[in-house]
Amino acid sequence: MRRVERARVWWAACAAALIGVAGAQALPEEYQDLASRLPPDALAQLRANAQVWAGWSAEQRSAHATQAARWHALAPAERAAQRERYAAWRALPPVERGEIQAAVARYAALPAEQQQALRARFDALDGSLRRGWLLGPTLGADYPGLQPLLAQLPETEHAPMLTLLRELSPQQRRDLAVLAQRTPPQDRAALRRELLATKWDERQAWFWHKLGQ
Repeated sequence: MRRVERARVWWAACAAALIGVAGAQALPEEYQDLASRLPPDALAQLRANAQVWAGWSAEQRSAHATQAARWHALAPAERAAQRERYAAWRALPPVERGEIQAAVARYAALPAEQQQALRARFDALDGSLRRGWLLGPTLGADYPGLQPLLAQLPETEHAPMLTLLRELSPQQRRDLAVLAQRTPPQDRAALRRELLATKWDERQAWFWHKLGQ
């Protein structure tokens, strides 16, 4: 199994496991006054959670309480990291989620010693490369080359840039990695803005022009 696939499998296992982190919680009476001051969408979510809780059996509530206790026992930094991974998982396109779920199944079928070896190899990667796999199997594989362009990505450009990158062909992403490496750090923000402003049917001509400069 190639290193890219090994990292993809490990990331998938973490992301899939994190689906169980979020759970519905009842709203205690002492918080009713606080709830009345919440925004409508937040209040609606609380009420929906309370309805789910009310429909659970005693065993389900106990299991959730145990899970919640484990969650709150984690260090704040680990809880933040898990929230980030879970948010990244939810942001992935359905096709990539399916690829990851298939990779999870392959990973789970491996002997324990192979799983441990793959995890150790992934943990040995540079931290920025590990975080790059949060972008999913498609962009995660290309992240090492794109990292200079994405490292200081403003929040307002985050979603548009990821959407654009997934629309590019593999060769275009490789070309973009070349441009990112060639562009001085102080000019990379301008390169991103120029690419984002280029219409989809003009992108190939844009790449030919930029690579030919």
